[in-house]
Amino acid sequence: MIQINNLDKCYGRQVIFDKAGFTLNPGERVGLVGRNGHGKTTLFKMILGQEHPDAGCISIPNGYRIGHLSQHISFSENSVLKEACLSLPENEYGIDETYKAEIILMGLGFTLEDLTLNPLELSGGYQVRLNLARVLISDPNLLLLDEPTNYLDILSLRWLTQFLRSWKKELIIITHDRAFMDGVTTHTMAIHRCKLRKEAGPTEKVYQQLLMEEEIHEKTRVNDDKKRKETEDFINRFRAKATKARAVQSRIKALQKKERLEKLTEIKNLDFSFKSASFTGKVLMEVNDLSFSFDDDSAPLIDGLTFSVGKKDRIAIIGKNGKGKTTLLNLLAKELGAKTGSVRHHDQLQTAYFGQTNVNRLNLNKTVEEEIMDVHPDVGRGAARKICGIMMFSGDHALKKISVLSGGEKSRVLLGKLLVSPSNMLMLDEPTNHLDMESNDSLVEAIDEFNGAALIVTHSEMMLHALATRLIVFDDGRVTLFEGTYQDFLDRVGWKSENESGAPRVKKSGRNNSINKKQLRRERAELLDKKSKTMSALKKGIDAAEKEVVRLEQKIEQCNSEIRDASLKCDVEGMKILTKKLHDVKSRLDALFARLDLLRMEIEDRTREFDEELDNLMAVSG
Repeated sequence: MIQINNLDKCYGRQVIFDKAGFTLNPGERVGLVGRNGHGKTTLFKMILGQEHPDAGCISIPNGYRIGHLSQHISFSENSVLKEACLSLPENEYGIDETYKAEIILMGLGFTLEDLTLNPLELSGGYQVRLNLARVLISDPNLLLLDEPTNYLDILSLRWLTQFLRSWKKELIIITHDRAFMDGVTTHTMAIHRCKLRKEAGPTEKVYQQLLMEEEIHEKTRVNDDKKRKETEDFINRFRAKATKARAVQSRIKALQKKERLEKLTEIKNLDFSFKSASFTGKVLMEVNDLSFSFDDDSAPLIDGLTFSVGKKDRIAIIGKNGKGKTTLLNLLAKELGAKTGSVRHHDQLQTAYFGQTNVNRLNLNKTVEEEIMDVHPDVGRGAARKICGIMMFSGDHALKKISVLSGGEKSRVLLGKLLVSPSNMLMLDEPTNHLDMESNDSLVEAIDEFNGAALIVTHSEMMLHALATRLIVFDDGRVTLFEGTYQDFLDRVGWKSENESGAPRVKKSGRNNSINKKQLRRERAELLDKKSKTMSALKKGIDAAEKEVVRLEQKIEQCNSEIRDASLKCDVEGMKILTKKLHDVKSRLDALFARLDLLRMEIEDRTREFDEELDNLMAVSG
């Protein structure tokens, strides 16, 4: 268990934390949210002892091991597997543990052949994956993961989601992928106005709670200011009258005692829309029998791909890293030439292209404002400043040099450049990388509302579920067009590696292979019957708990409504009673969420146990 109390941290005049605190309880998996620059990574560094608070206390139990995803790359062994096994806990290096290291490495996208490679031969992205594998293999008491999804493809993300869901110890994770965070955490902790706020449940619950509290604060502040002004008018009006002296003095004292609520400063959100260009046709682009390889000796990355892009299409390009997704986008943008086949653009096609390497095309010596102005000759300083403001570079921030910007800020500059000129087709390669969660939500909304087509390379399942109506899928050594949503793809086709039965090097059962088939059928039937009864009981418990959650959430909404009414009526006593009632209901709801989480984990654990037993029976019969 970790406890943090009265935490203060400043950088110059910028206050990061002000009397902030939280408690991390056993088994909690916490998603840490907050705007970029609001202190998420700073909090991790202070927990790790890499930075120190200005004031406050961070209490960590003796012998409590913390594992974190380091950005520092350093390897000492001559193979990936040996390097990974260095992280095994003491006295656990053996056959079973080596197997465990292999499973984690392969879950993160390494092949059996990769395991013998020298780590220094890996690409930068796979070196980061190896670092992540080392952290997971070390089995610490607390996992601190800062943006672990940045270098993972969609299949590795799906595997990591399942791995972290079954994590029994503590976890704090920072990620811009809301769906991934909500899929693996039991609690959400928000950095908000220099404080830390932890609640059981998904991100949306915390954001709704903070929004409601700020609405109550503002209504109460306006009402208090109105009453304060009335009191001040009374004092000024009757100050000179002897007959009103006692009443005047009474109100002066009351006014001095009453704390004045300050107006909350505005927290800016990325809020923008893409500018659409007119298009009178039906098809923006036609791709016919497209093939491409980087050299004649290697197998083609793309072979015989044919499709067209309609003017309202939302096409997602998905698959593992290194299989050709970015190459395909470059081919479609005609930044690369095809080996065979054709890419035909309509005469009216106007593209807005956000590429992975476009950040490197920014001029480090120019300001944000100058980069925006350089996009189009018709863009003057006034128009550029407006775009800068939309992309959260208001005032003097627009005069920042590109060289001093963070990765997320540079991504916002690139998005700002796309807003300057109208387009009828967006081409976006991993646009969510380096943006925070709120900015990602704004981006998805802007793409959804765009009056044109969109081609998107992404590993974000949240974005895929929200936007994609057609898919170009790189899987099983082929690239194919899938007509339908991402959920349709998962239901009807799915990823080949997830559909294959059994993981590599599955350990065989120690049972005697001579067991007859009749006995195996009977054991299998008994096991399936036991599984059905166990799952049914657990699911009934979940159903009952979920119904109670709905009831309590309705009660919370009712309490919040009554508190707002009491606030408007200045019913202080009523607000105290209602606030206590709200606190009691929330405590019951938190306990219920914790019970739900335990039930769900138990279902996952029992399902895995039953499936392993069934696999062992099948292995014996095979």
